[in-house]
Amino acid sequence: MAKKQQKNVTVGFISLGCPKNVVDSEKMLAEIAQTGFLISAESDNADVVVINTCGFIEPAKVEALKAIRHAVNGKRCPPRRVKKVIVAGCLSQKLGRQLFSQVSGIDAIVGLGQRDNIARIIEKTFTTNQPAAYLGYWPKQCSDDRARLLITGRHWAYLRISEGCNHRCSFCTIPTIKGPFRSKPQELVLAEAAELVSAGVVELNIIAQDTTYYGRDLKIKDGLANLLTELERIANLTWIRLMYLWPAGIDEKLIETIERSERIVHYLDVPIQHINNKILKAMRRPDTKEHLQKLIGKLRFAMPDIILRTTLIVGFPGETEQQFAELLKFAKWAEFDALGCFQFYPEAGTPAADMPGQIPDDVKQQRVEELMLTQQKIAFAKNENRIGSELPCLVDSPHQLNPNQEPNSKKGLVSHNRTIGAGQARGRFYGQAPDIDSVCIIENCSANPGEFINTRVVGSKDYDLLVQQI
Repeated sequence: MAKKQQKNVTVGFISLGCPKNVVDSEKMLAEIAQTGFLISAESDNADVVVINTCGFIEPAKVEALKAIRHAVNGKRCPPRRVKKVIVAGCLSQKLGRQLFSQVSGIDAIVGLGQRDNIARIIEKTFTTNQPAAYLGYWPKQCSDDRARLLITGRHWAYLRISEGCNHRCSFCTIPTIKGPFRSKPQELVLAEAAELVSAGVVELNIIAQDTTYYGRDLKIKDGLANLLTELERIANLTWIRLMYLWPAGIDEKLIETIERSERIVHYLDVPIQHINNKILKAMRRPDTKEHLQKLIGKLRFAMPDIILRTTLIVGFPGETEQQFAELLKFAKWAEFDALGCFQFYPEAGTPAADMPGQIPDDVKQQRVEELMLTQQKIAFAKNENRIGSELPCLVDSPHQLNPNQEPNSKKGLVSHNRTIGAGQARGRFYGQAPDIDSVCIIENCSANPGEFINTRVVGSKDYDLLVQQI
């Protein structure tokens, strides 16, 4: 397409899935904008709709297919504004050409290795009426994520330090979708971090499939701890947050690095999946109940103010009532500050999908609800205990939002946030990760997004804290 024609073509972009997908979306958006296309906030009225999909578990696949069908209908139904629909991301990598048969009307399927060619692929769709697939294997090296168009906001961002996974959990499709673990070279990570901070980012959220594995494929000892030490040297970077740490990879060196740091917040996202040793073994997790309990105690002894988030799976094949009760008892003992719970989904191609003792869906759902109700009581009690305390907060948004906006949606160029009242702002203290955790609703806030303020907790509303600027 000629440059002049490109400037008249609008592209709507829908980003689904995890923070790692957000990074890919930001990189694709930058490529699209730099090529000369116009980016539209209204995908229904765009000439081209690009959907960056997730395909990790069945609900993600269902959500992605719904978004694809909606976009394709925009080609068929009056006023037929949409001309081309392009599907990218993990579901494209997972299903490949099968997507053409699942949804008729897709113009291009783009695999993970073709991320940086998205603009040229858009151009090609306008030169042919034949659907095309741009697949191949995943990139051999971890991609360069510099020069992104941030959709997270101007003051915080994700920093991806690796791609892929070497673990072989029996329930997980990630290694087949994203390939083996590849660490991003340290100099590239630091260059990206410096670029983000120079653009106004004050909080970096470190992400990977397993953050603790960083550097091991490169034979680097204490890779993550060393990387964190270097990141701390970047001027004007205030918060460094660690996400997705495998519990088996958290050692004394890493704990000491976090404990001594003035910039690494005392917040760890440590997915443990289960606590029963028999279930953990069937999941092919290297942990044991005894190690996990010891680790939690060790972290809280080293950092009494630490905030711990975890993820659990219920209804794994063969999970008995007694094993679920053991998990429930553990959750009450551990008192995690935040907890995500998923019911087991038998993903095709994974060993767990063919294991005997599959649990009925209604039983799995009942267990999810019971566990989350238990966690709710813990979280609400922790909020009550914070009333009267003082917390430094990072302001995310000072603006009153439209009550008709959907809370916490990640479908679009900008994530919508909770509805807040006039004179209120939305922010977070160090124990709240963006987009996945609760927030602080700030009264009488005079600060701008990206500024840190001192607040006092005056109450709570569900999982959120009500604070006043002081």
